[in-house]
Amino acid sequence: MTQQPQQMLRSVGSDRAVVPGWTNIVPGVKDAIELQLDLQESDMKREQALLLIEFWATPENLTLQSLLPVRAFVGEPKGWCVFLPAQGRVFIRAIDPQPSPPLLAAHGINLDPQTPVGTTVHVKVEFPKAAPGSN
Repeated sequence: MTQQPQQMLRSVGSDRAVVPGWTNIVPGVKDAIELQLDLQESDMKREQALLLIEFWATPENLTLQSLLPVRAFVGEPKGWCVFLPAQGRVFIRAIDPQPSPPLLAAHGINLDPQTPVGTTVHVKVEFPKAAPGSN
């Protein structure tokens, strides 16, 4: 029996690849926001780097968490996105464990319940520059 390759979900509005699992996160709550992850071109050559994406529907509820390797951006020139309801908070952490010490950059967004459906938000992800003398 041959297995069919899994079809990548794409945003109708931007044609970006959707991180698997990042649609209709909260049952019964419509997605309102397309959050587009814009990676700095100079960071695309990082071999071990990744993005940790977290959605908290409430302060007590880590609803969804995913890892997206930076190398995934090389194969998707239009980029990646996630869909979110207009509630809670989303965190994007850029992590590169390769240099010593490792690099970490964090982005946090409070999602406004009044956000209209169809809103697009761009998150510019840029890794910090390695300190002089680090590997």
